[in-house]
Amino acid sequence: MGGAAWRQPRAILWATATVVTLGFLIALEIAARHYGLPGPIVTQAQEVVVAPKSGFLLYASMGLMMLVLTWRQRFIALGAAIGIDLVFILVRWATDTKLTEGHPFGNGALWVILGCAVFAVTRRTGPERVLLLKGVGLGLLLVAGRKTGDTWLLITSKTRPLVLDQYVATADHALGNPSWVVGRMVTATGTIGELFLDSVYTQLPVAAVVVALYQLRRVAVERRFPSHHLVRTFLVIGLLGPAIYMIFPVVGPIFAYGADGGHWAVADLWPDTPPPLGTPHHMTFDGITPRNCMPSLHTAWATAIFIHSRKGPRFLRFAGAFWLIATLAATLGFGYHYGADIIAGVVFTLTIEAALRSHERGWDRSRIQLVAYGTAVFAVLLVAYRYLPVEMATYPWVFGPLLVLAMVSVIYAYVRTTRQWEPEAAPVRQVEPQPELV
Repeated sequence: MGGAAWRQPRAILWATATVVTLGFLIALEIAARHYGLPGPIVTQAQEVVVAPKSGFLLYASMGLMMLVLTWRQRFIALGAAIGIDLVFILVRWATDTKLTEGHPFGNGALWVILGCAVFAVTRRTGPERVLLLKGVGLGLLLVAGRKTGDTWLLITSKTRPLVLDQYVATADHALGNPSWVVGRMVTATGTIGELFLDSVYTQLPVAAVVVALYQLRRVAVERRFPSHHLVRTFLVIGLLGPAIYMIFPVVGPIFAYGADGGHWAVADLWPDTPPPLGTPHHMTFDGITPRNCMPSLHTAWATAIFIHSRKGPRFLRFAGAFWLIATLAATLGFGYHYGADIIAGVVFTLTIEAALRSHERGWDRSRIQLVAYGTAVFAVLLVAYRYLPVEMATYPWVFGPLLVLAMVSVIYAYVRTTRQWEPEAAPVRQVEPQPELV
């Protein structure tokens, strides 16, 4: 009776979440169509046949899905994916199909994921069907998150003609203009250093999958998902981040102050000459460049990878720390972000992670305070960047340490509070054994 009572509202909750998510994707599809481009649903459907934008991501998504399979089923699924990809490659070669963008592989992985969904519906029943569909959903959510993000970026460029780069660049004087400093360092490393950092920057989702695979490695044995894992944090960051882009549109120093901005740029200053101090203004920018700087979601995702890798083996902990450092170097060194974006991204992630973990374990006073504090600090940062940039640049020895202290205070509050959530300090709330919802 108790289990049934618990499952019914749980099922209603997830049914509602599914309907809301579907409605959200349809709304994005309509918005993208309004600007003459396919949205997330169509672009994903196209990759059943056309060359995928990221074959690595599709195979990583299939890897997540295969966590619910036995080892024999995994080998069959992987073999099928590779075989289908070989057929696609041969057909493209025979028809002399040129790939203007994307990867020549990855279609097979998507076919296998969709095939497993059909198999679950037609050949599985009860908990086994639910578990397999959850694995499929997890893999598809990772891909859908990428497609949704691309559509969001399109919407920001079309609906936010004015950007706030001059405000953030002015505020960044309080931090010593780190994008200009790191940009010169990366330029000094030459082509090899740039290619290395670019590979780290672009393959961040694959790094997340590696950590997620470790966290979810026992799903096939336990026949259940853990109640919290990295993929959840990744998806929530990707869902909420673009909403901040709409509120605080910023294109980044390489566009606003560099050659990549063309005639829209204030001047060609990045990375050699920091922008001069002055009164910042809203500036008009093109309708193509995404307004995707505030906060830095690459920093947010790399921070999430770092947090979730802390309980792994030594190699995974080292990899998590390396990916965070390399991502920070890339985001600043390529001129994609200001230092202010980085601080905001760290606070943004810790607040989301605290909220998700609090939802998992149950809310109490300390957890509510932590989430409220992180939210307040994030809001104060945005307000300061917008309304106090001149004062921040004028008194860098005051506001620079204050910005760093604000970030460190959230880190300290997160570490201090979450230590109390460890098993030896506060056991996780137990529920009736059954497959956990992703």
